[in-house]
Amino acid sequence: MKSRIVLVLAASLLWLFAGDAAAKRPVTVDLRGDEAMVSLLEGAAEVEKSGEACWKALNEGDFLGKGDQVKTGPGARMEILLKDGTVLRFADKTHLKLTALQIVPDAGTRDVKVDVVLGRTWANVSKTLGVRSGFEISCENAVAGARGTVYRMNVYEDRSALVRVYDGSVAVSKPAQPVGLPTAVGPPGKVEGPKPVPGPVKVTMEEWVYIVKSMQQIRIAADGSAEEPKSFTVEEDRNDWVDWNKERDARLNEPAR
Repeated sequence: MKSRIVLVLAASLLWLFAGDAAAKRPVTVDLRGDEAMVSLLEGAAEVEKSGEACWKALNEGDFLGKGDQVKTGPGARMEILLKDGTVLRFADKTHLKLTALQIVPDAGTRDVKVDVVLGRTWANVSKTLGVRSGFEISCENAVAGARGTVYRMNVYEDRSALVRVYDGSVAVSKPAQPVGLPTAVGPPGKVEGPKPVPGPVKVTMEEWVYIVKSMQQIRIAADGSAEEPKSFTVEEDRNDWVDWNKERDARLNEPAR
């Protein structure tokens, strides 16, 4: 814990004396595989730690773990950094939960799942891990999984969603439906006679999977149905949120000074 405090203080002093431009640069830290660090926070955000029933202020340099929930305030932007170099960013008025967070670089494994209740999320997923690595951003009506790519998901108040891919490909599917609990066994009763067994039924679009490639998007309606992927242009995609993320991504590859 002491080393973490020294690390955060050193980073804070560096940002303070290096000026605003350097303060916006992504940072490099030695993280555990089961934690993420808030590497940038503009505006206010709050966190409900796993196992706790209260919300408290979240600050730049804080650590997050599995089961933590975060809400960003109006006008806020937040970036979190994972051990493998994966970066996640969240726009204002976004509510998310880290449902899985475990990265083991030596074994080439990653299990990261982010459930977005509402808001906008951008993911720059590291390509350093192998085929056993898993990364998912999900909402009520869709799961977007990738290994090493850049993509974003918007989740709207009516439960609809939009996924746009900038690099690589993303598998977008309908979430698995929860399995009902088994019925309690009661006392012995009368056994009814045989009944006709229904024949096979056609599988509907309640179950779907699409591979969304670079510069493609997919829209998921509020009822859980999905459009087929289609291309989008740089011009129609441009806004302050997208421009900010692309600028941050470009700095990921800049050499440290």
